Amino acid sequence: MSQLLKKKKLKNYCQQNAALLSSQSQVENQIRPIFPFTAIVGQEEMKFSLILNVIDPKIGGVMIMGDRGTGKSTAVRALVDLLPEINVVVDDPFNSDPEDPEGMSDFVREKLKNNEPLLTNKKKISMVDLPLGATEDRVCGTIDLEKALTEGIKAFEPGLLAQANRGILYVDEVNLLDDHLVDVLLDAAASGWNTVEREGISISHPARFILIGSGNPEEGELRPQLLDRFGLHAQIGTVQDAHLRVQIVEQRAAFDEAPLFFRQQYQDQQEKLTGLLISARQNLSTVQINSDLRIQISQVCATLDIDGLRGDIVTNRAAKALACFEGRQQVTSEDIFRVIPLCLRHRLRKDPLETIDSGEKVRETFDKIFGTNFC
Repeated sequence: MSQLLKKKKLKNYCQQNAALLSSQSQVENQIRPIFPFTAIVGQEEMKFSLILNVIDPKIGGVMIMGDRGTGKSTAVRALVDLLPEINVVVDDPFNSDPEDPEGMSDFVREKLKNNEPLLTNKKKISMVDLPLGATEDRVCGTIDLEKALTEGIKAFEPGLLAQANRGILYVDEVNLLDDHLVDVLLDAAASGWNTVEREGISISHPARFILIGSGNPEEGELRPQLLDRFGLHAQIGTVQDAHLRVQIVEQRAAFDEAPLFFRQQYQDQQEKLTGLLISARQNLSTVQINSDLRIQISQVCATLDIDGLRGDIVTNRAAKALACFEGRQQVTSEDIFRVIPLCLRHRLRKDPLETIDSGEKVRETFDKIFGTNFC
């Protein structure tokens, strides 16, 4: 074999090997490619609700109810790509904010008490899946009693609530969740803290998360106590337009065939939306809503006999998030009209056996109070 032929074969081998390594690297970076959020067709109410919660996590999450196969889980998981980065304390398992003393874990507080420097890092907001079959220990975390008794150390194994702190906790088929886990979520969502107690040993850590749930109404409704914890309620149905259905089928087929290539086609749109969300989060505090609009929002809630003040608070927050997302500094009555059905429809139900209003009652009451004719 000539020297020239050997060199040619070696060159071909190196090129093939380089291509293989490049391909492996891409696969490792995208082991489970996620369907792009901007490629989702229809279901505007669901996408709108998710975007508002990314802009202002204090809205309190969203409950997505709809038929099977309508893209609920796909949309929520697609949200991961759009989540911005946050500052966290290095080596802290609870994603503590180094600039928020009230939301710091004991691990961080101890460092500050000992005048130790806090090493910080940027980390993408995480989304944690809560499986229906999860045990309470897996959700809340566990205490290592052996270490506690023999070494006097409070050894804590963090659970899903710890991972979800300052992030998103997603529960698919939340209406099928066991009652004892529902109670755990209620406690954590209400206080922003998770407490684990065992054999006289107690450990608490911050657990502030955006609670996102999805479910099929045919399989049962949620208890009113849990439903009220969700800031927004999005109702979605099966797309009936034949052209849209064909588009959805074709997109899904294209994604399944070549997911990385499909994602590249939506890269610019994804980056643009991510930029808008980051900008909106940064400018949210500058958005104003005048006192007259606040009073009218509360009048709508009072007229509809909404229990508590959570409906008033969420409507104010959602309207400001919408105005900020669209680049405005002042909330308008139209902003409120667009968000108020999502904020109030699930709070109208007094009887657990009642069905949730479609939003028409809320819109009609809005028009009477605000003197508009948006309906």
